[in-house]
Amino acid sequence: MDLILCHTTADFDALGAAVGLTRLLPGSKIVLTGGSHPSVGDFLALHRDEYSLIERRSVNPEKIRSVTVVDTQQRDRLGKAAEWLDLPDVREIIVYDHHLGQESDIPATRAHISSVGATTTLIVEQLQQQQISLTPAEATVMALGIHVDTGSLTFDQSTPRDALALAWLMQQGASLSVISTYRDPGLSLQLQQLLTKALENLEYLCLHGYTVAWVTLKTDGFVPGLSSLASELVELTEIDAILLANEYSLDESDSRLTVIGRSQIPKTNLNLLFQLLGCGGHSQAASLNLRKVDSQAILKQLLEGVKAQIPHPPTARDLMSSPVRTILPETTIAEAQRILLRYGHSGLSVVDAQKQLVGIISRRDIDIALHHGFSHAPVKGYMTVNLKTITPDTTLPEIEALMVTYDIGRLPVLENGQLVGIVTRTDVLRELHQERDGEKGRGREREKRKGGESNLSLPQLQNKLAPQLWQLLTKASAEAEKRGWHLYLVGGAVRDLLLAQAASGTLMIKDIDLVVDGFHKSADVGAGVELAKALQQLYLAARLEIHGAFQTAALLWHKDPELDSLWVDIATARTEFYPYPAANPEVEASSIRQDLYRRDFTINALALRLTTPRAGELLDFFGGLIDLQAKQIRVLHANSFIEDPTRIYRGVRFAVRFGFQIEPQTEEFIRYAINSGVYDRTAQDNSKTPALQTRLKTELKHILEAPYWKSALQLLDNLGALQCIHPTLKLDAELLRQLRLLERCLRRFDPQPTLIHWEMRLETLIAHLTPQYRAKVAKNLQLQEDSIKRLQNLASAQTEVMESLPMCESPSQVVQLLRQYDLPMLILIAVQSPREIRHQIWEYFTVWANVQPLLNGNDLKKLGYKPGPQYRQILDDVLAATLDGVIKDNREAEEFLAKHYPK
Repeated sequence: MDLILCHTTADFDALGAAVGLTRLLPGSKIVLTGGSHPSVGDFLALHRDEYSLIERRSVNPEKIRSVTVVDTQQRDRLGKAAEWLDLPDVREIIVYDHHLGQESDIPATRAHISSVGATTTLIVEQLQQQQISLTPAEATVMALGIHVDTGSLTFDQSTPRDALALAWLMQQGASLSVISTYRDPGLSLQLQQLLTKALENLEYLCLHGYTVAWVTLKTDGFVPGLSSLASELVELTEIDAILLANEYSLDESDSRLTVIGRSQIPKTNLNLLFQLLGCGGHSQAASLNLRKVDSQAILKQLLEGVKAQIPHPPTARDLMSSPVRTILPETTIAEAQRILLRYGHSGLSVVDAQKQLVGIISRRDIDIALHHGFSHAPVKGYMTVNLKTITPDTTLPEIEALMVTYDIGRLPVLENGQLVGIVTRTDVLRELHQERDGEKGRGREREKRKGGESNLSLPQLQNKLAPQLWQLLTKASAEAEKRGWHLYLVGGAVRDLLLAQAASGTLMIKDIDLVVDGFHKSADVGAGVELAKALQQLYLAARLEIHGAFQTAALLWHKDPELDSLWVDIATARTEFYPYPAANPEVEASSIRQDLYRRDFTINALALRLTTPRAGELLDFFGGLIDLQAKQIRVLHANSFIEDPTRIYRGVRFAVRFGFQIEPQTEEFIRYAINSGVYDRTAQDNSKTPALQTRLKTELKHILEAPYWKSALQLLDNLGALQCIHPTLKLDAELLRQLRLLERCLRRFDPQPTLIHWEMRLETLIAHLTPQYRAKVAKNLQLQEDSIKRLQNLASAQTEVMESLPMCESPSQVVQLLRQYDLPMLILIAVQSPREIRHQIWEYFTVWANVQPLLNGNDLKKLGYKPGPQYRQILDDVLAATLDGVIKDNREAEEFLAKHYPK
């Protein structure tokens, strides 16, 4: 006999999962081990005959061969049926559950536990894999299980997998009318009476902007459906969390306590609290059943646990953008619009000569003024002066309430009367969204970790980084905290650490970017430089470089015994503005949010906070973590590639390096920027276009020295991005052939290497252009002088070689022709020449260039020849004779001299 056990007081999820398992395990029977939820009982009163249900008392324990447990991992939730788990003839015990983080005391031989909204979803997925169809009755009860346990996909533990499972069950014929009847059946008469009593005796506590309520109900016996009563109380009273206790006795010596917990407070985890008492559930819904305990002590313990978990809500100091862009009341509407355009703001704060806030003007105000032709008018005539302001310590709930009550899109933050920041509606929505997503992410952390997709905490960072790097970051964060600043690890280091989560071992990252955000403490623009100087005092071996224009400093180590050749960039959080496409950006000090906003791709706009409080917090304002999981490169801004074409090359480099795809919209932005002709226009209008010159060369270096350079070039060509080097450059079949020949030449003739191979690849690309463009492109990319000269002379050198080489009748003539060119020039000529020419150059490299004269200057001196200019001619003639086979040894060489150069 194969049994499927539902937990006591079975709910629809347990029943639905059990029904689905009867299709996966043909012939198995379902046992309700100890009653059911009232709505489940009502459902079974009409539909029991549709399912393979048997009574516990009808089971012969001696015939049990396998036991499958659904929707629990605890023996005590199986009632007396738990005894069957210990029978000697039971061959297999299987557990299906969706409650993560629970210690199971069931001796399972197999377990299927996953972070989904309902256990039934796990069964549906297996049915789909095995292509097993259902009857409408089976589909209906399984759909009920998912609906009830996920609140029809509205509970935080709901996942896309639950939605897909429901869709499939609908295809199998699940009855929506039956589901609507039993999904929310309403409260029984007994529960309605208890609801009235609970509302009268409910106690409240407000903490950090959240309301927690608790109540104890005493009844004569067990009351089914208390979870429905708890949910009804939350809905009616709009509280954030509740602990509903029920004291009852089955007889004089057997007192019982049931507690139902519900929480809508971010970061609280009722499952952890209830597990301490041997019970559990979900992070936001848990329950316990205990015997012979002090009910008030238990309730007090749970209440204290909930209070300890309630997070301090973010304050304006955490949310605000700082410093604030301000204008004077006399600023014209036209100038205000220009400032909005430059910084991408939706409004500006207006201050007087004493820096006191006097008003705010929004983009809409400016647009209306411009529409009516008042571009010359001062903003003081259009700004809002009746302002609502907040302090740095104003909490998120208070900020949200102000915005909703007064329909305000931005709130200035004042400290001691001075404007120190501004909180916008977007800041609030982003924080609320992150809180909700963060709670879901924590609930699925274990499952994500299996796929290498988990979040990165501070302890995980310590375990993943090499110890010497962790020590450096610890010292840097300590120095920042001394000054009251926040310090963040940003960009590529965070990305690489997240990608390496599933890998073993520690990372020794060579390039680290740190950002100091100190404006909440009125730090000046040199915060990054100051921190770098402080760190150098702790690491005397590091060289300090300061780049004042960009408010950055760098610490560099060279072959250090611990840190090797480490490069640490330390910058003050900043925003940037491009005066024209491909220019160097103009930067201004700003906040960490704006610093991340200015970056190129979402996967590089991640930051990990290193300083307390909230150390280990991952800042992800743009979905970078999702894009890492989806393995896609997504740009932050539509105009990103127009402003900086090197981002195209970086995007391609990341895509090929990590095996990611460029997101379709991002690819459209790339093609639009290239096809718009903006790069040609800006190069004609401006003498300096660094993003098409030095910065483009740097990106080409990164690509062409990497092992994946061929794939990167092919992707660049597919996007049309080689036009950034020159409008006519394309990776056609001939250029591909030349690049293949180049690699053969470099492997054969420069194995050590003595040449810079990435530069040779770049020169080969440039050499594919028509001769009149080569030197110009090389100069534009600011290549080395010898590279520029080589490309400038390549056409004439190639013409001479191709015309003269076929006329050479002997090896000595070939050597005389080719030895006037250096190795790089001959390689460039070879890869562009026909096969016959190339083979002769190849033979020159492999054979003739290695032939040495049979005699040298010392030999000539011994033979009595006086040193002088004639030595060179004599040795050249000896070499030519050797190459041509006229002489083969020293005796013949001396005879050759005697004949042609008699003493």
